[in-house]
Amino acid sequence: MLQEDYVTFEIGKTKHIALVAHDGKKKELVEWCDHNKEILKAHFLCGTGTTARLIAEKTGLPVKGYNSGPLGGDQQIGAKIVEGQIDFMIFLWDPLEAQPHDPDVKALLRIAVVYDIPIANNLATADFMLHSRYMEEGYSRRVENFQKKVQDRVQSMK
Repeated sequence: MLQEDYVTFEIGKTKHIALVAHDGKKKELVEWCDHNKEILKAHFLCGTGTTARLIAEKTGLPVKGYNSGPLGGDQQIGAKIVEGQIDFMIFLWDPLEAQPHDPDVKALLRIAVVYDIPIANNLATADFMLHSRYMEEGYSRRVENFQKKVQDRVQSMK
């Protein structure tokens, strides 16, 4: 495995979905989850602070809640992505509102791209993802082998 440039990760039939929304987008995400709860109930859901609580209360879906985004929830979700515990993310961020925790948001989006996690940043993309044929089956994603990259970098510095 250390010699391969890429590593393949399997996303199973049951998906682990992270749900994140800025304040101006929480209502949209809650309503979207309520509209799609029959599909979502077959998957493991998690989310940041208030978003997770609002979705659970409105829809009755079980949603594992982490901290609020500005209090480290974005970083908790990012850590779960690195650990292979999140398969894709719906992150409705508000492009018209200044975000004081913008560095955390960028870090979360970056880590999702690094680990080839599908991301929906608007409801149209969320709909396409949720209604994709891949929601009914497994999916193999290819991620750069960072262990090999680090090993190669160390060797080049000797």
